[in-house]
Amino acid sequence: MSTQSWLPYGPNPTGISPGHLKYTRNMASSLDLVSSSFYRAMVPRLPSLNLQTDQTRKRKSIPVKVAETTTMAERKKEDSKKKSKWPKINPKKDLQINVLKETHLFTVPNFFTSAESKGFVQAAELMGFAHQGSLGPTRGEAFRDNDRISVDDPVLAQTIWESGLNKFFTDIKIRGKVAVGLNPNIRFYRYKTGQRFGRHIDESVELGDGRRTYYTLLIYLSGGGSGQKTKTEMSSQKDASVEPLVGGETVFYGPRRGVVAEVAPAEGMALLHLHGDNCMLHEARNVAKGVKYVFRSDVIFA
Repeated sequence: MSTQSWLPYGPNPTGISPGHLKYTRNMASSLDLVSSSFYRAMVPRLPSLNLQTDQTRKRKSIPVKVAETTTMAERKKEDSKKKSKWPKINPKKDLQINVLKETHLFTVPNFFTSAESKGFVQAAELMGFAHQGSLGPTRGEAFRDNDRISVDDPVLAQTIWESGLNKFFTDIKIRGKVAVGLNPNIRFYRYKTGQRFGRHIDESVELGDGRRTYYTLLIYLSGGGSGQKTKTEMSSQKDASVEPLVGGETVFYGPRRGVVAEVAPAEGMALLHLHGDNCMLHEARNVAKGVKYVFRSDVIFA
């Protein structure tokens, strides 16, 4: 099978045995997109993709990977914080899916309502963000400069999954596994002016009992004019969080580092893409104005 390999640009910072990441056009069979009238209507151009097994993957150097896991110590510390009340999540109706560039990358506009998005921002701010940095590419890590919160909440994860997200994965199978829910490890990201996340790939996470994550879920909580000031916010003239968001696009690159897709943040919009062995190299560009807030989880298959 003809393939094109990504060029490595740094050692593996995760401690996982290096693997050679391949991007293959016209791949087939391992990702079984079952034919159905619903899925053909929703994702008419989504291609098949061959996900390599651990036994067949060649061991070579790879691009920088980011394993979105949280240590037990971090979780205990963060879970000990007083949890803020999450906004009520309503069932989603008439959701539309936009497939980008015939890849396993798609967006769902208005997945969160404006009230839900703002409610999560408020809850996250009350919990308190912690700065997340990195050693940078010269030390084998993707450049990272943002603020982060991580909390385990299985109920919230299941509520969001069952509110309508599950419908988009009804007929997707990966290595015989089906999507069963969201990773309860919920993360919130905050990017202020000048902050960004350099080019990287998201690592798949093994959760035990045959469960593994295969898709990244990002839901933008700001952007697309969502920064318009309300009457109650007018008194906070110096607060960047109420300014319109400028910049902060999520950009995906192909095997030759050409831009495949560029997604501008829009309040409430969900972005989903494959991660792990077939994750596209991507980055979060720097924020030029305002504050970018993001909800993050992963889709679990079992």
